[in-house]
Amino acid sequence: MSTTPRLALAAATVLIAVSVAGCSSGSDTDSGSDKSSSGSKAGNKAASGSAAPLPSATASSAPSGTPAGTPDAIPTGPGPQGSYTVQKQPAPGTCSYRYTAAKEPLPDLKCTPGATNPKVTQATLKTTICRSGYTADIRPSTNITGREKTANAASYGYKGSLKDAEYDHLISLQLGGDPNDPRNLWVQPPSPGHKEGAGPNNPKDSVESKLKAAICAGKTDLVKAQKAIVKDWTTALSVLGLKDQKPAEKDPKAEEGE
Repeated sequence: MSTTPRLALAAATVLIAVSVAGCSSGSDTDSGSDKSSSGSKAGNKAASGSAAPLPSATASSAPSGTPAGTPDAIPTGPGPQGSYTVQKQPAPGTCSYRYTAAKEPLPDLKCTPGATNPKVTQATLKTTICRSGYTADIRPSTNITGREKTANAASYGYKGSLKDAEYDHLISLQLGGDPNDPRNLWVQPPSPGHKEGAGPNNPKDSVESKLKAAICAGKTDLVKAQKAIVKDWTTALSVLGLKDQKPAEKDPKAEEGE
């Protein structure tokens, strides 16, 4: 065999070896590229809001201290108004009360998920809820809330005396709740042991006062307290480790339960 054919054969062998090695290397690279591309497409799909599934509410995804089962975000209301108007309530009979094992009333979270006052944040506590007179400044008049209360009683199918029920801010004004967002107000039936005709007996008011004191003293976070009261006002203090908390000093300008 001449030298030329031998050289040609050797070159061909080297070319084939390089080609095979190149395919193997390229395959690994393409595999990594496909994973990255797939992740990018999934991210774009989630960002566009198309068919990406919502994250499940797990303990790991919830902020530290958030009660289990509580929505990650509470709706934000319009905030204090210079002039309030009567707000439309849910249709009659569309809301249902829940009750604790001790028969304490809780709202229907589809009708009353709570709503926050956008003016009240962790950064504005000193000039809002921790300032004497703040809740009195933003409270709607009974001319407004009285008509809303009658309509909301129909929403919940409440048949008792309205004088014995409280038109309650689920997140009270002193905890940064919205003053007149219908999502934050419900006709709260009297608690067990109530004497008919005696007016509202609402132990929730004491819980709210203690939570406000804790917030203003820096013992708990505003949002954590709001989420705890929305989930179950009867367990809010224990969930936040505040069972021994004393109530806030009475604000002479505020009404009970604000």
